[in-house]
Amino acid sequence: MLTAITRPVTEAIADCELTFLPRQRIDVSKAIRQHREYEDRLRRLGVDVISLSTEPGLPDSPFVEDVAVVVDELAVMAVMGAINRRPEVHSIEGVLSRYRSPRYLNNSATLEGGDVVRVGNSLYVGMSRRTNREGVEGLRDALKPHGYRVKAVQVSGCLHLSTGCSYIGSNTVLVNPDWVDISPFDGFDIINVPRSEPWAANTLVIGDTLIMADAYPETRELLLRRGFNVETLDISEFEKAEAGLTCLSLIFDSDRPNHVA
Repeated sequence: MLTAITRPVTEAIADCELTFLPRQRIDVSKAIRQHREYEDRLRRLGVDVISLSTEPGLPDSPFVEDVAVVVDELAVMAVMGAINRRPEVHSIEGVLSRYRSPRYLNNSATLEGGDVVRVGNSLYVGMSRRTNREGVEGLRDALKPHGYRVKAVQVSGCLHLSTGCSYIGSNTVLVNPDWVDISPFDGFDIINVPRSEPWAANTLVIGDTLIMADAYPETRELLLRRGFNVETLDISEFEKAEAGLTCLSLIFDSDRPNHVA
């Protein structure tokens, strides 16, 4: 069964980290409602949602994707490129360690889960402002014994690789080529988001359903014409925090054998 770890919104989200967007007022009540709708959508699609308690002192704590890279055999714990976010890892590793044995990187590495796009046994890792080369190499070293391949992807103009790129199934990658170097994705069918919707490439695939933010109708129509089963969600308040759909959950297969030592 697919399991998603989530964490509700805190009032402190107004103080979230921002890199590429100007700060805007976030409607916390609306964000809380949108987060609940997000969790409800996951449940409707058959995902077991583990909703943790809030972390009032951690503004970015709802963005749990960033705290770890989870594969069947282990969980590589992040070293946040944003130093103020590093307590989020400690906040979640206790729950995650029930399902996966944790692996830690050295202190010179930075790695955030939002920079990882997985396609089967290949993990594409963004070289961004949040993930450095040592982080990519550390992830590669941790996963190589288990048969995974790690490929670096240059990212510029957006926060994480998953901000500008997502694997949507059927050997297809949805991407903003202005932000992401697509050369490592040679052999995939590439769909470019419209220039008018640069933030549309972050999507979440559950089974045969592709979920995307409802703010990007041109991209939605493009995907529908290509035969994808598309559903939308309103995540407008999280987009003000430079976040996307994938940011709000850490998803893994809890039916895989428990590798915790």
